[in-house]
Amino acid sequence: MTTTAPEATNGGSTAAGAVPTGRGTQGAWWTPYVFMAPYLALFVIFVAIPAVYGFWISLHQWEYFGAPIFLGVENYVRLFAEGSQRGAAFWQSMRATGIFVVLSVPLLLVLPLLVALVLNLRLRGRTFFRAVYFTPYVLGVAVVGLLWRFLGDPNIGAINYLLGRIGFASNYPWTTALPWGWILLTVLTVWWTLGFNTVIYLAGLQEIPREQYEAASVDGANAWNRFWHVTLPGLRRVLVFVVTVTVLASANMFGQAFLVTQGAPGNRTRTAVMLIAEEGLGSFRLGSAAAMSYILALFLMGGSLLLWGFFRRWEDEA
Repeated sequence: MTTTAPEATNGGSTAAGAVPTGRGTQGAWWTPYVFMAPYLALFVIFVAIPAVYGFWISLHQWEYFGAPIFLGVENYVRLFAEGSQRGAAFWQSMRATGIFVVLSVPLLLVLPLLVALVLNLRLRGRTFFRAVYFTPYVLGVAVVGLLWRFLGDPNIGAINYLLGRIGFASNYPWTTALPWGWILLTVLTVWWTLGFNTVIYLAGLQEIPREQYEAASVDGANAWNRFWHVTLPGLRRVLVFVVTVTVLASANMFGQAFLVTQGAPGNRTRTAVMLIAEEGLGSFRLGSAAAMSYILALFLMGGSLLLWGFFRRWEDEA
């Protein structure tokens, strides 16, 4: 018994079942680079070049006016040297940044998820409430900061006035003492940015097939089991994005502390980004500020890798 090889079709096209080849189907080798060129150009101009230039600045003593003086890694060494005032101020600001991340991130992950679960129900007026929750996010940090600065003023603020009207003390130092300063900064940040995470969660919830909930109900799963075994696994990829973005945004908090507490009491609420801005743009010590920025960036990169590894392991175990 003999077999015959598949014949080419008319017109010079490929044989049946063969992988199409040729310039007409695959395109030129440089085609992907043409599509990537706009993004690559923006990335190089606004990210790569400033990052390299910032590292070069961190190796110099440069006070804006005059020629930079090469110091090597001296700016980094000073931040770790025992007894260094600049190093002590930097690590105090890193501690303040860590406190704010610990206080704000859990609330910014849980509360938007609860709001998204409610808004995902078939309720009358849910479109209106979606807009209500998202509205604060469109405000600028200057508007939000000045608004809450007035609301939390210890003497004439509306918060103390309302607390006094319902029987509580009316002299809480929201902007001048701890822990009240952290409470005010956390509450205003949650109020301001809750809508963004809520919208992301809503988009993820609407991608979960209804059939999975129906199958779970048929198997006798109650509301908590449906949430734990259907909703959370369905939001896994969304959670990776929300957690990473929220941690990075909280670690880069600047405007709220700058406008509301101004770092008070002392410098206890002065975050790392706030100190870097003061060091570089207030004291004109650009090299020191750039070194602080790179150390902060390394911490954020390490935290992001830990989060990525956690979610990767969760996905592998699922």
